[in-house]
Amino acid sequence: MAEDGVGTRPQVFVVDRQASYISQPSGKSSRWARVSQKFLLLLVGLTLLGLVVEGCFIYRLYKKTEFQGGAIMRQVGPKESNEIPTVPPHLDPVQQRPFAHLTGSSHLISENEVVLWVHDVTHNMVYDGHGRLSVEKEGYYYLYTKVTLNAAEECSAIHHKVMKATERYDDPIVLMRSKSNRCQTTRAKASGGEDMWNSFLAGIFHLQSEDKIYVTLDNISKFRPGPIDNFMGAFMIFPGNILHASPPTL
Repeated sequence: MAEDGVGTRPQVFVVDRQASYISQPSGKSSRWARVSQKFLLLLVGLTLLGLVVEGCFIYRLYKKTEFQGGAIMRQVGPKESNEIPTVPPHLDPVQQRPFAHLTGSSHLISENEVVLWVHDVTHNMVYDGHGRLSVEKEGYYYLYTKVTLNAAEECSAIHHKVMKATERYDDPIVLMRSKSNRCQTTRAKASGGEDMWNSFLAGIFHLQSEDKIYVTLDNISKFRPGPIDNFMGAFMIFPGNILHASPPTL
């Protein structure tokens, strides 16, 4: 009871339980959420597409491997074997080029100053047994020859030549030549022994089919026979004719 008999009214507070205190998102935030959701769906779609493409590649690789394996098995045959099938060797074009190497004979020396050789090894070239090596394929050949002589006399002229006989000319052609005047040395004269001398010739020449190559010695009596110190050879380094070859196309 208040003084003077006057009473005061109590203050009444009303609580609205249905009121919402959570702030509503703005329109800008809602748009960003929708864009993020679309971007996420796009990433998921790209991921699925990548998986599909990868699966296609794996399937094609599997089919290709299966096909090759079946082809190998057909080559091997129905018989079971642990051996791996081999591919037939393919000769390189360089390995197919003609070549020849002839060595000196121990007893046969010459025929009409043409040095005779022993048929050692030839490929796509023919040795006729009379000192002449025949060309079968046109091209540029490296020719070489070495001869050993005994120059134990007082003085003597030694002519070592490489000749070419061709159907295009009546007379043979000199390809290489070595001319030397050898005189007996004082030591050889005093001992009465031999005075050995050798000559080596080599060069590159264009040869045509059916050309014949041979070696001559003017003073054949001084020739010292044997397979080690005397030989003749040829091998192709370029086929055909460079001068008549067509220019390369750009």
